[in-house]
Amino acid sequence: MRKDYAPSAAHIRWLLDSDPAIRWQVMRDLTGEAPNAVAAERSRVATEGWGAQLLARQSPTGDWGGETKWDLITLWSLVVLKDLGLDPASKQARKMIDRVDKGLVFKPLNNRPFLHGETEPCINGRILGINAYFKEPNDALANQLLREQLEDGGWNCEAPKSQRSSFHTTICVLEGLLEHERAGNKSAAITRARKRAENYLLERHMFRSLRTGKVINKRWLRFSFPTFWHYDVLRGLDYLRDAGIKPDGRVSEAIEVVKERSHQNGRWPLNLLHPEHIPLEMEISIARASRWNTLRALRVLRWYDNATQS
Repeated sequence: MRKDYAPSAAHIRWLLDSDPAIRWQVMRDLTGEAPNAVAAERSRVATEGWGAQLLARQSPTGDWGGETKWDLITLWSLVVLKDLGLDPASKQARKMIDRVDKGLVFKPLNNRPFLHGETEPCINGRILGINAYFKEPNDALANQLLREQLEDGGWNCEAPKSQRSSFHTTICVLEGLLEHERAGNKSAAITRARKRAENYLLERHMFRSLRTGKVINKRWLRFSFPTFWHYDVLRGLDYLRDAGIKPDGRVSEAIEVVKERSHQNGRWPLNLLHPEHIPLEMEISIARASRWNTLRALRVLRWYDNATQS
């Protein structure tokens, strides 16, 4: 078994032979290209491939969802555009987010603007990240999430009925708070909240019950993209990498899960697809090699190897 899972030249060629959204992240995270070259490739997300296709399917009124579940389909479409790395400064991104801002409201919540969030922290964590990435930080929404953090360190959409945190909700909020801080709104309160929530995941070794030590959900050991609201081990580890957390022994078992999911050819498959959908097809063949999963797994393993070998 390879010790460091460094991608071969063949792996890099395969990853680069894909969509601009994959290519620019490979250049940034795996091959260390110059920033101007990375930025040039990233700019193509708005005009080519998956990014351009998804942008083209936004309605003039701002949504992607039509008559039913427009709010969730719109939310997931925005999340995917962010994951693709659509440059928020591009004219296409500005037009897109302005449509959302001016056109969309939650009617059952007294016409609350879509970007002001709703009631569930899993949704609001995602909206917080979208605001910070595409528009501007929403301090009111961030403060609402801080007030909703549970005693064990995470969040749960079932609170206050449930006082036990959910991995699914917690990872959505963590990603949103990280983006909020990156947009220039760091605070001691947010830093403390993120640290508590990160420890919530780490104390459970990213997938085990704190009480029994058993695997909480075996689906978390299988990887998908897009993740929508669903937690899995790769998503959790990729958050820690993105947040610059130094890995310790509490992630070692989760790292082994990632390694074990690799096929013999050194590529990671698409293990499952979630029932949520957006008006865009990327990788849809279960058990076939996935560039998204391979990219994310390789950069997580590089993060871990660099930390443990230094």
